[in-house]
Amino acid sequence: MKHILSVLVENKPGVLSRVTGLISRRGFNIESLTVAPTEDETMSRMTIVMDADDLGYEQITKQLHKLVSTYKISDMTGEDTIERELALFKVAAGPERRHEVIEIANVFRAKVVDVGKNSLTIEATGDADKLGAMEDLFRAYGIKQLTRTGKVAMSRGARD
Repeated sequence: MKHILSVLVENKPGVLSRVTGLISRRGFNIESLTVAPTEDETMSRMTIVMDADDLGYEQITKQLHKLVSTYKISDMTGEDTIERELALFKVAAGPERRHEVIEIANVFRAKVVDVGKNSLTIEATGDADKLGAMEDLFRAYGIKQLTRTGKVAMSRGARD
């Protein structure tokens, strides 16, 4: 089962290495990882997406709690969360087909961030399904290069 962990850690050198090492030593693969400072500059938030059974997940969270640099672990799996990724697509698009690629980008509320002689670079944010759908459509034109960030997630606010 895929688990989404939000881990609040000290913003210090070596913390990322200790956390990822702990997970990999137990034989689990990290599918997505993002790390960035929080509103408190002494802290960073790690969003980790990994595939683990319940026993393995429990084992990893217990070990993470033992790390001195870990302050809080939240399992966002199955919660009401906002999840986003960023993708950059460099799509083969000569002048004669450029308008078609731009139309696809517009449908997905993406934007063109670079124009080359025979390519367009599109920036898009959204959930994994949206980015996957864009990738499928752009493949018909030829994707020269593709890069995606890891997933970032945040719990939704209480509805009043």
